[in-house]
Amino acid sequence: MNVIDLIDAKVVISSLKSSAKKQAIEELLQVLQSSGKVQNRELALKDILARESYLSTGMENGLAVPHAKTDAVNELVVAFGLHRSGLDFESLDGKSAHFVFLVLSPRDTSGPHIQALAAISRLLKDEKTRKKLLNAESSEKILEVFSAS
Repeated sequence: MNVIDLIDAKVVISSLKSSAKKQAIEELLQVLQSSGKVQNRELALKDILARESYLSTGMENGLAVPHAKTDAVNELVVAFGLHRSGLDFESLDGKSAHFVFLVLSPRDTSGPHIQALAAISRLLKDEKTRKKLLNAESSEKILEVFSAS
């Protein structure tokens, strides 16, 4: 599984406006709902925040992957947002998050959910990829970086 297989231009935000973790999650959730991928926004938000409450999904190297299993979706869905200046995501390394992937999957599945998280983690381990993403000026350019990796 590759990240490019999980995402399309409708669910990529090339410049997140949010200044806080919850706002960023809501901003990404809005694009998923607007694209018809989330049936119940309130339920999805509740499930994401419940997951965040017991362990932050801020990783290392500027990566954050808020995720949840929820009845608000019928299949695995992913949105991506780039935050150029970075935001506090309570990351493991204490650094700001620039690359925020929101991952939702149905409660009764686990394989695709775990595969998506692994693909995202693999992609963002590469410093060159992270630099290219930070320099990408549009959703299309972000998708090109995902395709090339």
